[in-house]
Amino acid sequence: MEQSAVLSEFSSSRHSSCIAALKSKRDNLAMIGRPETSEAGQYYFTYINQVNADDPLRVIENQLNEALSFFGGISEEKSLYRYATDKWSIRQMWGHVNDTERVFLMRALWFARKFDTALPSFDQDIAVAAAGSDGIPWARHVEEFREIRLASISFFRNLSEEAWSRKGVASGNPFTVRACAYIVAGHVAHHAAVLREKYL
Repeated sequence: MEQSAVLSEFSSSRHSSCIAALKSKRDNLAMIGRPETSEAGQYYFTYINQVNADDPLRVIENQLNEALSFFGGISEEKSLYRYATDKWSIRQMWGHVNDTERVFLMRALWFARKFDTALPSFDQDIAVAAAGSDGIPWARHVEEFREIRLASISFFRNLSEEAWSRKGVASGNPFTVRACAYIVAGHVAHHAAVLREKYL
């Protein structure tokens, strides 16, 4: 058999194996279900309840292209807009979203890997004040979101079924890994809705 044919057969076989593996992971994920009220502090259900689906990974994946398309309609000039003097600009808001995704991805990693030390709280106002988001071009905020979200997808996609139910404490609240995934998706959905309603 010619080398090109061998490579083609190998590539096709590998692709089929990858598709089967991803389908198996999705089948397992479908059995995990939604977070119970004991899996996060009551406040965080503001975000968890933004996700109607039972497959948080699919939502996290789909949000990427949806968000990038949405961001394309926001100009650099518009991204500095704030609807009141005491409110964040669009750049500040999405800088906060990016930071929060990092925080909850780290929490999910910490709990999934069975570290038992409680994690500290995250003060969003301190973070936003220190970030200097208005001095960073909107295009870079968008690219940062894309890069963070790809890392989130890779992490959650590779979790074992058991890891989704592992738990820990952060900010004095209990969290499971699956609650963190729902919060990642729901936090983006929440702030995208605020952008549409208040800013655009």
